Amino acid sequence: MTARGHRTQAERREQTRTALLDATIECLVELGYARTSMHEICARAGVSKGAAQHHFADKADLMATAVAHLTSRRTAALAESFTDLPSGEEAIPAAIDLLWAGYSGTLATAATELWIAARTDPALRAAIRPVDRALGRETLTLVRNFAPDLPRERLETLFWLTVNFTRGLALDAELGGAPARRKQLLEEWKRLAVSAYRGG
Repeated sequence: MTARGHRTQAERREQTRTALLDATIECLVELGYARTSMHEICARAGVSKGAAQHHFADKADLMATAVAHLTSRRTAALAESFTDLPSGEEAIPAAIDLLWAGYSGTLATAATELWIAARTDPALRAAIRPVDRALGRETLTLVRNFAPDLPRERLETLFWLTVNFTRGLALDAELGGAPARRKQLLEEWKRLAVSAYRGG
């Protein structure tokens, strides 16, 4: 049994890893990908560069894992929120609001930085692609659970339309687009999605 106040090696390792991941997200949001360096991440995490290399092979690995780390938190929060959704078509606008919340904010900012950088960075692209796909699969599973009566193909189409639409809105927010316009577009998409749910 571990003495009170003493952390095990596994606990210390996990604390170091979490500190590096949180610092990476913080740097991506505040500084952007281009100005985020391993030196800055390690300084914010209070970890030596040598110690960081024991946890992550390179910068691309750390970046992708950091977004996966944030994604898992957001997915868990979404899963909890989805349990309170109403039933039937009333769930559609509520689910869209939840997806917008999940795909915007800190996650959107960090992910956008990586998607743009990945266009010309093969190592980063290879690292981030499975993380992005996993987020989509896990969220789609949540959506399927609250709308079991909706045909699978229609549900998946509505889901991917919503994901890509909200990502576009998140990018618009990053570029300083008008909040009122985003709200109007989101409300219009809810109306169209409900119509599609009805088979209209």
